[in-house]
Amino acid sequence: MTAAPSDPGLLDRMVQGSLGWLEEARGLFRLPPNVTTDADPNLTLKPLGELAELTQLIGVLHPRDDIRQTARGLFSFAWNETRDGELFAELIRGEPFATYPAELYGIFTQAGLRHAEADDLLQTTMRLRGWRVAREDHTRTLGVLNTERRIGLRQHADFAAVLALTGLGRLPEPWALDRRAAYGVTHDVFHLTDWGRNRQRLSPELAGYLRLWLPSWLENWLEEESWDLVGELLAVTACLPAAPYHTAAWQRLAAAQAADGSVPEIGTAPSSGDPYEVFIACYHSTLVTAFAATLARIAADEAEAGPSAGGPAPAGGRTLCESETAP
Repeated sequence: MTAAPSDPGLLDRMVQGSLGWLEEARGLFRLPPNVTTDADPNLTLKPLGELAELTQLIGVLHPRDDIRQTARGLFSFAWNETRDGELFAELIRGEPFATYPAELYGIFTQAGLRHAEADDLLQTTMRLRGWRVAREDHTRTLGVLNTERRIGLRQHADFAAVLALTGLGRLPEPWALDRRAAYGVTHDVFHLTDWGRNRQRLSPELAGYLRLWLPSWLENWLEEESWDLVGELLAVTACLPAAPYHTAAWQRLAAAQAADGSVPEIGTAPSSGDPYEVFIACYHSTLVTAFAATLARIAADEAEAGPSAGGPAPAGGRTLCESETAP
C-alpha cells in the first residue's frame, strides 16, 4: 500500500494560523503578580510553559523562516515573563520538593537560557529525598527524567525501566484506551522522543504498535471532535519512521480551525465572546495543532528527500539529534 502524499501547503497554513492566533492572545499568557504565592499554576505557569515548549521547537525546526521567526518571538516573550529566569529561583526556594519549577526551567535550558541562582538551587533540591520520591504517574516521571537530561543533571532513575511501566511501555489493549490513557500514551512518546527531536528513540516494537493502532484511535477521537487529542495523535504519528500522512484526519482538523487560527479543544469554541473563556478553551489545542503540523511538515520533507538525506536539518544546520544523548 502506498502512503498518502502529504500537503505541505495545508500544514504550513495551519501552523501560520495557529501562531497568528497565539500572537494575538499573547497578553493572556502573561503571569500575574501573585504567581509565586496564590495563583493557580494550571492557569498561569502551565500555559506559559506549554507556549515555551512548543514554540521553541517550532522556532528551531520548522523549514520556513517566517514561521520560525514568529515562533521565536513567542518563545522570547515566554522567557521575558520569567524575568530572565529569576522566577524559577523564587519557585524553587518556595517549593523545594516540587518538580514543576525544574520542568519549566528545563524548557529554557534546552535553548541555552539559564539563571545562575536557579542552577545552584537545583543542584541541591534535585538531590533531596523528597524530590526524588517514586511517583505513581510514570509518564510524569519520564518528563522529570527528560528535564534532568535537559538541565545537565544525572537522571535519578533508569529511563527505560520507567518507560516499561507507562501506558505505552505496557502496550495496552488498544480497544480499551480511554481519553486519559490516550493522553498518557501521547506524552510517553513526547518525553521519549523529546517532543519529536529524537525520534530514533522510539523502538521498532513501540513504533509498530503505534503504526497499527493510531488510525483507529484517530477515527474515534475525530468522531468525538476531540481536536486537542487528535492533534496530539497526529504529532505522535509524525514521530514514526517513514511517518504516514492521514489525509482525512488533517483535513478535518484543518476544518475545525477557525478563520482567526484558533482550534477548540473539543467541538466548537465558546460563543460568549469572553476573551479569557475562549483562550482557555483554545490555547492548548491551537499550540498542539502548530506543533503537530510542524512535525508532519518535517516528515514530509524527509519523505521527499529520500532515505539518503540522513534526517531533517533545521536552520543553522543542526540536526534533530546533534548534541543529544539517548536516555
